[in-house]
Amino acid sequence: MAFCRNCGAELEDGVKFCTNCGAPVAAEEAPKNGETKTEQPTKAAPAGEKSGWEKFCDTPGITDEIDEKDAKDNVGMGVLAYLFWLCLIPKFARKDSKFCQYHATQGMFLAIIETALMVISIIFNILPRIPFLTGLIGFIIWIAELGCTFFAVVGIINVVQGKARELPIIGKYNFLNKK
Repeated sequence: MAFCRNCGAELEDGVKFCTNCGAPVAAEEAPKNGETKTEQPTKAAPAGEKSGWEKFCDTPGITDEIDEKDAKDNVGMGVLAYLFWLCLIPKFARKDSKFCQYHATQGMFLAIIETALMVISIIFNILPRIPFLTGLIGFIIWIAELGCTFFAVVGIINVVQGKARELPIIGKYNFLNKK
C-alpha cells in the first residue's frame, strides 16, 4: 500500500497523481541485486490531520467576524502592528477596521512585554554586578526577546493570511484583547 508523500493520503496502485492533493506520485525504484524493498515511512500527517506547526498556531481568534475586504485592505497596517511601538499607528489611524484593531492590540501587548524586558535589562546593567547572576539574567532576557521576535513573526504571518488569531502561548494572557 502506498501513501502520498505530500499529504499522506492512501493511494491506489498505478496512479500517477494523488486523488487528494493532486501531487505527482514518484516512480518507485526497483530493488537492486536481490535486495528487498522496504517502505519508507511518510513524514506528512495523514489526510485530515494537522501538522505540529498547524496545531501550535491553531489558536482562538475572531477571524470569522472579520470582513475579508477589511483584512485585504489593511495588510500593511496589520504588519506594522507587530513592529514594537509602531503598533500605535494602526491603533489610531484605522479605528474603523476591526482587523487592524485586533492586531494592533496584540502588537501593543507584545510591545509592553518587550519594553518590560528592556527595563529589566537596564536595571541589571546599572546595579552592582554579580557575575553569575548578571550573566544568567542577561541570557534569560535574550531568550525572552528572541521569543518576542518569534511571536511578532507569527503575528505577521497571521496578518498576511488574513487571519485574526491570538498569538500562540501568550495570546491567552493578553489582557488588552479581553472584551
